Amino acid sequence: MQELFPSPSAGRFGRRQKRERGAKIPVTVVTGFLGAGKTTLVRRFLETPEGHGTAVVVNELGAVGIDDALVRASTDEVTLLGNGCLCCTTRSDLQIALRHLVSERETGKLPPFSRVLIETSGLADPGPILQTFATDRALGGEFFVEVVAAVVDASCGLATLDWSAEARKQVILADRLVMSKTDLCTPEAIAQLISRLTALNGHAPIHTATGGEFDPRRLIDAAPNAQPHAGFIVESGHSDGVLTFVLSEAQPLAWTPFERTMETLIALRGSDLLRVKGFLNVIGCRGPVLVQIVQHLAHPPLELASWPDADHASRLVFITRNIPQEQIRALLQAVRALTPDQTRG
Repeated sequence: MQELFPSPSAGRFGRRQKRERGAKIPVTVVTGFLGAGKTTLVRRFLETPEGHGTAVVVNELGAVGIDDALVRASTDEVTLLGNGCLCCTTRSDLQIALRHLVSERETGKLPPFSRVLIETSGLADPGPILQTFATDRALGGEFFVEVVAAVVDASCGLATLDWSAEARKQVILADRLVMSKTDLCTPEAIAQLISRLTALNGHAPIHTATGGEFDPRRLIDAAPNAQPHAGFIVESGHSDGVLTFVLSEAQPLAWTPFERTMETLIALRGSDLLRVKGFLNVIGCRGPVLVQIVQHLAHPPLELASWPDADHASRLVFITRNIPQEQIRALLQAVRALTPDQTRG
């Protein structure tokens, strides 16, 4: 992990454009496995002219929302569906959220929007999401799914596709595939991943996004030969051993013991550390520190300009394979006991 560095300031969007009266609202579904880079891609999209007028529905696995707080700075309309996956436990929540967005827009409680973007949980099977739009007549009369984009992490995507049925379903059901983090891979590794993606879904074009930089039109324009999404009936069960939990602390914490704890976890159980993401209230920092870890890869920690809400407590969402939270808490406590001068961070 690397030293903290401040982030540049970001501007906010202006008013949203009204859609043509009576027209259906296009929907973009952004899917992809844990840590693939979906939120980065969505944030970059919202910063472009093509992203203006977009309402966002963010689904996170875990009781604490992190991704929605990151996206909320880019759009006025964000609905968080937490503590479950759109593919299973909260499918009805998706229907309620979409109806709520339309109702709030019509009554003037929300600015006008002309598109909805759904960012799914990393463990979500997009099939039942598509089925929702096909079987719910009310939603089908108001919305249509235009683009399903699956983001694939080039650094560990090949291995993930081998063991995760959810990751394979995300690729198979997409009409666009986006490879992220290709700058961390060799040309040979990228070629192997492309070969695997083509074998799973030979009809979807494969694009590359580095640092979230991506042609925004590819998230809003359906392919010329694309067929309407009729929906899929796919049974979804998460892989055995996948655990999700939140570690939180009310008091500011020292950076060094946390950093050493995560280095140890990555070294010993990196392949089972599926995703770690959250905000830390670090001693000596004015804004929250965004931490993101995907298996053996720790993203550079980023100090944001300000907190996304009034809650300044540290909160980290862990998604692991057979690593219980008790073991991580015990490791952090042990490292803290062995680290001198913690008050200096």
